[in-house]
Amino acid sequence: MSIEQYQRSVNSLDKDLETLEKKKADIDKKCSDLQSKITLAKKSITSRTSASMISSKMRQINEWQSDYSKKSSESANLGKKISDKRQKRNDAYLKLQKAQQNEQKKQDKEMKRIKMSYEGRINELSRQAIPQMIVQASPTLITSNNPEEYEVFVSHAWEDKESFADEFVQELRDLGVKVWYDTSQIKWGDSMRVKIDDGLKKSKFGVVVLSPDYIREGKYWTKTELDGLFQLESGNGKTLLPVWNNLTKKDVMAYSPIIASKLAMTTASMTPQEIAKELVTLLPVSEQEEA
Repeated sequence: MSIEQYQRSVNSLDKDLETLEKKKADIDKKCSDLQSKITLAKKSITSRTSASMISSKMRQINEWQSDYSKKSSESANLGKKISDKRQKRNDAYLKLQKAQQNEQKKQDKEMKRIKMSYEGRINELSRQAIPQMIVQASPTLITSNNPEEYEVFVSHAWEDKESFADEFVQELRDLGVKVWYDTSQIKWGDSMRVKIDDGLKKSKFGVVVLSPDYIREGKYWTKTELDGLFQLESGNGKTLLPVWNNLTKKDVMAYSPIIASKLAMTTASMTPQEIAKELVTLLPVSEQEEA
């Protein structure tokens, strides 16, 4: 049986139990009322009660006792049905739990397989596809002879400019940090690929602003920039610095276990100014003094 079938069985048994328990409660109340009537009727018979009245009361008491006996028997039968039904419900619930656990194990196994497959693709891409792409676009990109004109390359999704990236870049510039930022470096008519390649190769650090929009399926430029930064980090030793913007550890792990393993700053607990100041501490002393 499927989880849905087990769940329907449990729900049906719960409904049956509710009906039986309500019926038993009603009968038990009637038994209680009858017992009270019998007790009061017996107390009302005294030495002054006439023989005819005693006879009448006794008939009434006998009727109530007979009714009480029937209802008590009915209550006992309902109690047995409830007990049997509850046992069936417990058995069905245990089967439901087992089915849910088995399904969870399957999902966990599949998630692990997907993560391993994804990590494998990232590693393979870093080793093969990206070097070829970068060499074709800018043959000198992966060499170490290029002068570094910028301290920081900021990789971000266009949707995050207003909420974080613009303010973060401005805070860096206010601190004297040279930043490669697309709105400043890419002009009308420029080749985006050439400009991005040039910015990557001339920057010491790559800040990646990870967000739901950044990791969304179909984001070509953010993925291209991230792949390029991975290659530069492995080839030239340049450092990739992640910033989590409206993402959880689980979200980042699902996107890239490699990035999730890196210590990151997060906008959940830090302002753009605080993150910018943290980045400045990574710059060489001479550069900080110049800033």
